[in-house]
Amino acid sequence: MGKSKTTFNISKTENFSEWYSEILARAEVTDIRYGVKGFVVIRPWGARIIEKMYRIYESALRRTGHDPSFFPTVIPEENFTKEAGHIEGFTPEVFWLENKQGDEKLALRPTSETAMYQMYSMWIRSHRDLPLKMYQRANVFRYETKATRPLIRGREFYWIEAHNCFATKKEAEAQVKEDIAMTEAVMHRVFGVSFLAMKRPEWDKFPGAEYTVGSDCILPDGKIIQQPSTHMLGQHFSKAFDVKYVDEKEKEKFVYQTCYGPAISRIMASVIATHGDDNGLVLPYTLAPVQVVIVPMYSKDSEQKIGKVANSLNEDFFEEQIESLVDDSDKRPGEKFFHWEMKGVPFRIEIGERELDSGEVNVFIRDMKEKVLVKLENLVEEIKNLGVEYDARLIAKAGDSFNGRISDCKDKKEIKKTLDSGKIARFNFCSVGADGKKCAEFIEKDLSARVMGIRADLNETASGKCLFCGEKAKEVVYAGKSY
Repeated sequence: MGKSKTTFNISKTENFSEWYSEILARAEVTDIRYGVKGFVVIRPWGARIIEKMYRIYESALRRTGHDPSFFPTVIPEENFTKEAGHIEGFTPEVFWLENKQGDEKLALRPTSETAMYQMYSMWIRSHRDLPLKMYQRANVFRYETKATRPLIRGREFYWIEAHNCFATKKEAEAQVKEDIAMTEAVMHRVFGVSFLAMKRPEWDKFPGAEYTVGSDCILPDGKIIQQPSTHMLGQHFSKAFDVKYVDEKEKEKFVYQTCYGPAISRIMASVIATHGDDNGLVLPYTLAPVQVVIVPMYSKDSEQKIGKVANSLNEDFFEEQIESLVDDSDKRPGEKFFHWEMKGVPFRIEIGERELDSGEVNVFIRDMKEKVLVKLENLVEEIKNLGVEYDARLIAKAGDSFNGRISDCKDKKEIKKTLDSGKIARFNFCSVGADGKKCAEFIEKDLSARVMGIRADLNETASGKCLFCGEKAKEVVYAGKSY
């Protein structure tokens, strides 16, 4: 790439796009040279991050009563056309498989409502079968026509989707709230990515849903990226797929449904963009594939002794479920330091004769680029404590940065200025119902932004008039520029 192995001279704040592309390549997260637009290879370091993310998210789903499943990747065209709003919304994005003449047309799943709900109609018979809460981890495919970016916007991405059935609308709406809480608990409190829970405008909801709540994050270049979204489907799909149950009074009724979709690969993009710095990745301790790297500083007469201590430490970390690695490669120390900083390893320990003599080691802390002195006998427990502090620090820093990028706007000029400066604009608006679409179109065409919606987790009261049509404002909305 024309750069030394121990230099990285791209500013994240001044040129996020180049920084992001370079980080993915240099930290060996992805490789874009597969040769098919919108499809990337996830390399081992990226795969290990994603696997941790999957484990954490799936654990959260199981704790809330969801069971895992796997459904076929292909969906018969007949299934896909059963819900009118869904087919209308997704048809332009579908990859269709070419079959032999006379065979039924098959779609690669863009999402799995139409795959799973035909089975739900066979499995659900009685109120005793409810609630049914099921998820799968899967790859989904969408024929993205815009410019693609690895992990951010592509034609294939890795995700989890949960699909739930309930006897009542009240239970379904409680599930939507649980999904929002789950996003807060996992994406924010564990992964350290702040977001706004936004109830989408009527014109921007999921095809076939009554309403949609999306989780919007902002990247360093000021663009919005949608992360986990949850959809109140009501009975639209249950009526299309005949998903019914018999209640306690022997009366047949259609179920109420919800679905929830954390796109794991896309969330990883937000983790990288949120925490990374000009030296490479900065990964939460919880997500880092290697949490501690041990670098032996060999000298001529003590190589065997130092190596023995380093390997013993590595075993101690393993026993305490701390993921560690001994870098005894023949690279120069500076190269090793740069390599593991680039990959976002939270802690680095250097062990040489001096450390053996003193019984203390310096622990380099990646996010602060500082060293702390720790006694060898306390090292394992201290790393655990430092790991907790590390993640808390990343979450707090990201939260402060995020909150500073939302601005209240009193007129169209302020909205434009806010959006152009890479921030989210908050302002009074006529309506997020169908009658507000004209004002939203002005924002899209003239400001190259979109109305994200209203807060789903707060009741914000509008005042005055809509800044675009002059009608009485009914909503406080947020707007941003999107990928």
